[in-house]
Parts: sequence; C-alpha cells; structure tokens
Amino acid sequence: MEEVDLSFVNAPLAYLDQTQGRVFYSIYPPSSGKEAIAPPKKYYDVPIFDCRPIAPRMNLDQQGFAIHVQASGTKDFLNDQLVKTHYYPEIEALLKQLTSATAVIAFDHNVRSAAAAQVGVRAPVDAVHDDYTDRSGQKRVKELLQAHGHAGLLNRRSALINVWRPIRGPVQDMPLALCDAQSASVDDFVETDIDHFAEDDLSHPSHSGQIYSVRYNPKHRWYYVADMRPEEMFVFKCYDSLENGIARFTPHTGFKNPDCPTEFLPRESIEVRTVVVY
Repeated sequence: MEEVDLSFVNAPLAYLDQTQGRVFYSIYPPSSGKEAIAPPKKYYDVPIFDCRPIAPRMNLDQQGFAIHVQASGTKDFLNDQLVKTHYYPEIEALLKQLTSATAVIAFDHNVRSAAAAQVGVRAPVDAVHDDYTDRSGQKRVKELLQAHGHAGLLNRRSALINVWRPIRGPVQDMPLALCDAQSASVDDFVETDIDHFAEDDLSHPSHSGQIYSVRYNPKHRWYYVADMRPEEMFVFKCYDSLENGIARFTPHTGFKNPDCPTEFLPRESIEVRTVVVY
C-alpha cells in the first residue's frame, strides 16, 4: 500500500528488546499480588498512517487486515453471555461473508479499557505481537475443530482471525495499530511462551501457550484508523495454514496517540477470536 497523501502520527511502539535464551511471559492471578513477568521491551518511534481513505484496497491475504463497517445489534458488550449468544453469531456471519468460508467458529473474546476498572476487563496491550506462532496456531485450530465436532475439516485450509471494534468512540487515546504483513519478515518473529498460573499453585503453570513477539524492522509499515468509531471493525489474521506467500501473521499493538486531545473518552474495545475454515 502507498502512504502518499495519508495523514499519520509519529508514535513509540514497544518491540522486543535484545534477549538471551527463552523468551516468555509468566501471568499470575491478581490475588497472588505477584507482578507478571514479561519480555524486555524497547520503544521505537515509527510513523503510523491513517488507513481509512484506502480501506477498500486492503485485503486479508495481502496486508493481513481489512476494515469493515457494520453497526452491531449487541448493546451490552460487558455481558459475557450476551456477547456469546448475540455478538458471536454476528461475527461468524460477517466472516463467512468476507471470506466465503465453509465454517466459522467464534470461540473467545477480550474486552479492554484504558480505564480498566472492572473485573474481567483488561488494559490495552502495549507490545508488538501476534497471537499465535506457526506451532501454536496449528495446535489451536486442531483443538477447536475437534471440540466443535468438525474433525472432518482438519485437512482444509484454516485461519485464526480476530475482529476488533471500539465499544464507544471515537478512539483517540490508545488506538490499535496493525503492521502490513507484506512489510514483515519471518526473522522478525520470535517464539514466546506464555505460562498462566492458578491461585492454588504459583510454582507450576496451570496452562501454557505461545505467541510471537516481534523485533523492530525499519521496513515495517504501520496503520491505524483515526478517531475510530463503534461501527468500524478491524478484521485481521493471526495465523493461516496456507503457505504460498500470502499474509499468515499480522503484528499489532495498542499505542499512545500523541495527537490525543486533552478531553477524550478512554478507549473501550472488544476483540473476538475465531477459527475460519475455507
């Protein structure tokens, strides 16, 4: 994509700093009083372009993300049950329309707030990452398809696609930034283990996963949507089983907007994770 004539902000993004050995997160329950252990970060100032004017040219298989405009019929995104029974089907129908998929399963979601004062609501992520690695993406797809009675689809092309939208807007303080997948190299991605600990055992993780942390590369091209509204959604790919040069992983992060006005609504957003089978 060409950035000619696009407005932009210069903002610091948190990349993975130099490390030795295993790169990992350790996540402890709030009741433990233990701070999470995270990989070291280093901030780099990068231009982040407002991509709303070129949204029609974006493609999931090329840039790794796209923008879709559609108001939601769901009114209470803080109600977990309502989100699962009403919003998940909206997202599944949207992705079937956008990808011509055989099957779409929405299986998880996060609600994030810059104020983050409510139980179950998380703060925006301030680290460039992708939600899966090649190995963990394959594993997650297999688990999900088997759990939902779709084991017969395991040999088909599959992808893990997230749908992110503001709950209220405009988003001015902590927008979501996405990296054009075509500008990223395989060498930029670093396998990163995530260990989650339960209240009854702070010595051994209750479950573990794996994501990609991302090293800085000056070739990365970053985009966001200025003053993003609740009817606007980012649809982005975190894993694709197809290996033929298309976008497979999409680095992304929240960032502090230097152009944020002094009076603003703190960001609130919802992100739904899905598995898509073509």
